[in-house]
Amino acid sequence: MATRVKGDIEDGARQVRATLRYVDEGDFVTRRYVSQGREINTGTYSDHAVIVRDGMPIRDHFTLDTHGFMIAKVPSHVRDFHDKADVDALYEREVEEAVLALTGADKCVARGWMLRTSADLSQHAAQKVENYQHSGGIQPTAGEVHVDINGPTARRMAEMTYRQHFPDGPGYKRFLISSFWRTFSPPPQDVPLALCDGRTSFGGEEKSNTLFIVDEFPVGDALIAPVEGEERKLAATIFSYHPGHRWWYFQGMEADDALLFKFHDSDHSVTWRCPHTAFHDTSLNGGANGRGNIRESIECRSVAFWE
Repeated sequence: MATRVKGDIEDGARQVRATLRYVDEGDFVTRRYVSQGREINTGTYSDHAVIVRDGMPIRDHFTLDTHGFMIAKVPSHVRDFHDKADVDALYEREVEEAVLALTGADKCVARGWMLRTSADLSQHAAQKVENYQHSGGIQPTAGEVHVDINGPTARRMAEMTYRQHFPDGPGYKRFLISSFWRTFSPPPQDVPLALCDGRTSFGGEEKSNTLFIVDEFPVGDALIAPVEGEERKLAATIFSYHPGHRWWYFQGMEADDALLFKFHDSDHSVTWRCPHTAFHDTSLNGGANGRGNIRESIECRSVAFWE
C-alpha cells in the first residue's frame, strides 16, 4: 500500500495539472532501445492526469533521506555545457565533490553525463552512427515514469565501481547511486523534471526495463526477440500508475540550482529511490511564445560509498 504523505507546508504548495506517461499493467516484454538523439520503449504505456506541486517556494523543506530528492545551490565552473571538452575536463569532479558534501559519504565516483533537451532532435537522430556510446551526448527528455536502475543493476554497479576504483579499500557498508541534475537554459523551462516523493512510490505494478544501446533500432519481432544474457544487462525500473504518487517540481530553476535524487540507496531505513520523468508545464505564461523556454539540462550519475 502506498504511503500517504501530508503536511501543511506541502499541501499549501501551488499545484499544476500535468500528464505523465506510465507503463501499463500486464505481461509483455519491456525494453528500452537508445541511439543517437532517439529512444524507444517496447511494451504499452498510457498517459495519466496527475497533480504536480511546485516545490521552489519551499525548497529548503526537501531532504534526500526523507523525500528521495533535494535541491541545492551548486555553481559550476563549466562555461558552456555544449563544449564537450570543457564538461569532460571539469564536471564529473564537481559532481563528486558536491555529492560528498551533500550526503556525507566517504567516497564518490561519477559514472558519466548526458545532455537532454526539449528541442527537436530529429536531424541529430538522423545522422548515421557507429558504435554509439550512451554518454557525453545529447538526448530527448525522459518520456515515462522510471528510475534509471533496478535493484540487481544497482548492486552490480556498486560492487564493480568500488572494486575498480578502490581495490585496496576496506569495503563499504552503504552505497548510493544518484543523479545530479541541472538545467542550464534560462527559466522558465517548458519541459521540467517531475520528481516523485519516494515514500509514495510503492503500490503500483513495477517492471524492469532492459537497456539496449544500439546504432540502429531493430524492427518488428526483433524488438522483443529473446536475447541471451539479457538478465545481466543494465535495467531500469518502470512504474504503473498509482493515485498515491505525490509529484513535485521546481519551476524556474537557474543554472546554479542542482537537483540530487536517488536511483538506489542500499540503506532502506530511509527513502531509497525517486521515480521521475519530464512533463510539459502548462502553467507557464513566459518564455518563447508564452510556453516557456526550451529546456536544456545535464545529468550526471554517481556512486557514493560509506566505508
